[in-house]
Amino acid sequence: MRAMNLVTLVLIILGGLNWLSMGISGHDMIGTILGGATLARLAYVVIGLAAIWQLMPGFQSLTVGEVDAEKHIHHHS
Repeated sequence: MRAMNLVTLVLIILGGLNWLSMGISGHDMIGTILGGATLARLAYVVIGLAAIWQLMPGFQSLTVGEVDAEKHIHHHS
């Protein structure tokens, strides 16, 4: 579980940096790197799923507190 949380966090950060690039320069780094609309769309779906995955610990931290949510996540890894 911990590895999945790290992977999804990295994907969300990359997606955010891509949005920053698009907002500042209008350049889609992910689309350029992957070289095709189909691969870029797949990457966006994966990044979106990573964001959904990260919602779980986020919501847990609202109900049980951040420290307890982290303990719960690491306990199940």
